[in-house]
Amino acid sequence: MEFVSISDDVVLGDDVRIYRFVNLYGCQIGDGTRVGTFVEIQKGASIGKSCKISSHTFICEGVSIGDGCFVGHGVLFINDKHPRAVTEAGEPESEDDWAGRFVPTTIGDRVSIGSGAIIMGGITVGEGALIGAGAVVTRDVAPGETVAGVPARVMRRG
Repeated sequence: MEFVSISDDVVLGDDVRIYRFVNLYGCQIGDGTRVGTFVEIQKGASIGKSCKISSHTFICEGVSIGDGCFVGHGVLFINDKHPRAVTEAGEPESEDDWAGRFVPTTIGDRVSIGSGAIIMGGITVGEGALIGAGAVVTRDVAPGETVAGVPARVMRRG
């Protein structure tokens, strides 16, 4: 048994390697990228060429990851400014209710994101930046910068 769930609307580049226990739908993954076990990549997300997405990572709708990026184990991307389960009337939220709160996230080329990092919605991480393990990124990261901590702070300028 394979235990890989890849919907028909996923666009895979050449030589993409996907390991067991993944859930992919409505996303694009570039040539030569490797996707580890227990990863979910949602609709509207895009992963560039030659990336490594490590196990237990969650990449939500609206996340765009450039070429040559490393995403460590258990990295979480957030895309909702005000998460909630029900509407003001107490009804379960639908995708339409959520649409106005959605914020996209952009990760530049050759970015490395350490294990356990959380990238909040609406963030732009510049080319060649390094996000430390366990960091909570609440602000944009300039190209070449190294950030770490909770909340993430600049440790080294690019």
